[in-house]
Amino acid sequence: MKITLWGTRGSLPSAGPETVRYGGNTSCVEVRTEDGSLIVLDAGTGIRRLGAAIGNETRRLHILLSHLHMDHIQGFGFFDPLQRPDLEVHVWGPPSTTHDLRTRLTKYLSPPLFPVRLRDLPSKISLHDVSIEGFTVDSVRISCGLVCHPGPTVGYRIVEYGAAVVYLPDHEPALGARSFPVAPEWTSGFDLAKDADLLIHDSQYTDAEYEERPGWGHSSIRQTIRFAALAGVHRLVTFHHDPSHSDDMLDDLMDDARRNGPMPFELIPGQEGMSFRVPR
Repeated sequence: MKITLWGTRGSLPSAGPETVRYGGNTSCVEVRTEDGSLIVLDAGTGIRRLGAAIGNETRRLHILLSHLHMDHIQGFGFFDPLQRPDLEVHVWGPPSTTHDLRTRLTKYLSPPLFPVRLRDLPSKISLHDVSIEGFTVDSVRISCGLVCHPGPTVGYRIVEYGAAVVYLPDHEPALGARSFPVAPEWTSGFDLAKDADLLIHDSQYTDAEYEERPGWGHSSIRQTIRFAALAGVHRLVTFHHDPSHSDDMLDDLMDDARRNGPMPFELIPGQEGMSFRVPR
């Protein structure tokens, strides 16, 4: 599999020269499987850049939404491939006890919030509430699990030929815990992340910022590192950076994390444009 980061920020997009290296777009990750399938993780503003890179040879793709907060869907209407009548698009999102995915997504893709209605887009769009039992896309098995974040939110584990990529962009694994790591059996997201070859995980806060925001559904960088160690992952990509954190501040946070001691995995600060290969 080849994984490319198109948007790594949390909340509203950041702007200005201080975000040149890490980028200012919100969550979007491209996954290209070995058999040529295209899977898109979230539809933040980064999906616009991805759309410009997709050629006309792509006839089908899958968009997996972790949840429907605006920073994870606000790029959907600006994804140019949706204007192609020959493109088959499957959109997957977390289930809800009140409305199906189409009803909830239409609240954004309709006036007055957006000029074009979801039903008027030319591409062949199918919407699916994800099953917690998971599903299959060609040669890829996708496992899903509800994770700790306000509102219905799922994490994804994508496995192809034994290689596993896990995506937990908005996640607070140890809500209410006074110390971390905690028991794996009740740590949110542990089953999804266990032994992953590549974990893309929320790293929004400093320790001090998290102390003021428990229950907001995000992690400090220190918590993310401890969660990755608990899960036994091989590579950790920090993600969902706070929009107020400059490039220099994020560099300093990564340096501090490395100085705290050796880690049993490779720590990679997630930046727009980065690509990774996960071999079978």
